[in-house]
Amino acid sequence: MSPIIRVGIIGAGNVAARHADVLSGFPDVTIAGIADTDLRRAEALALRHGSPAYGGHADLLDAGDLDAVFVCVPPFAHGKPEHDVLSCNLPIFVEKPLSLNLETAKNIAAEIERRGLPSAVGHHWRYLDIVERARDLLAGRPVRLAIGHWLDKVPPVGWWLDPALSGGQVVEQAVHVLDLARLLVGEVEMVHAVPAVNGVDGEVDRAVAAVLRFTGGATGMLATTCLLRHKHRVGLEVHADGIALDLTETRLTVDGETIVQDDGQAKIRVARAFIDAVRGGDGDVRVPYHEALRTHELALAVARSAAQSRPVELDGQGVS
Repeated sequence: MSPIIRVGIIGAGNVAARHADVLSGFPDVTIAGIADTDLRRAEALALRHGSPAYGGHADLLDAGDLDAVFVCVPPFAHGKPEHDVLSCNLPIFVEKPLSLNLETAKNIAAEIERRGLPSAVGHHWRYLDIVERARDLLAGRPVRLAIGHWLDKVPPVGWWLDPALSGGQVVEQAVHVLDLARLLVGEVEMVHAVPAVNGVDGEVDRAVAAVLRFTGGATGMLATTCLLRHKHRVGLEVHADGIALDLTETRLTVDGETIVQDDGQAKIRVARAFIDAVRGGDGDVRVPYHEALRTHELALAVARSAAQSRPVELDGQGVS
């Protein structure tokens, strides 16, 4: 393989721009092209990185000469971009959430496995150095209570309030917290979510409370809202014998007192691990696509429970 990894990026929104900035900082990576259905937006991001711009992902792939592709599209746009990338036999990095439904994500996972390609999903919380510290502190102490929060505002994108486009707050945002809960607590076997009465019909639930039962015996709760004017609280508390940990994206609080700041490098590590895997080395990919699929199944189960006003059982690996 060439000393320089040529990466294409599908999507030119805020998350794609963040990945482009990170990738541009790697001496062994060049951004070979950026595609977006809004050509002007693709051109603006491409100009910053000295790359060609395309008005669709098919044009980017047709141009060829790529070593890997980052797919950074809204929830409703997943599916065809991934399959087209995989049809070119290219390693793929996908931003969460994986899709609006389980079938789309399962089909993509099956194709990745069939082709034996490197893959990764942008669950960068797994790369927080404070998460490693938390796992060390919890060693030998099974978690018995987990409490997750995503208490925030409505993001400034037009599609977000439409559940048919975003999947709702649990799927689009709180999936990060659910992924961390799976890592620190274990798999989930039952969820029961209750939404608040919505102010506007046809929009995402503005608040959801859910109870979770973990296969290892722990119980959990998840609270989400997008009613606020700014991000108020996002993170996960875990409680085990003799210890309480509170993790956010920036710090770990131990027993309500000791505060450990994260080093802020997680978003770099998640991209670096994928690039190393593309090179064929021992890339530290902590969330390949098939692992992210299990978190996605959990998020969809919470959303389904809220929509149907009933508990949803899982088999400890996915929705049953």
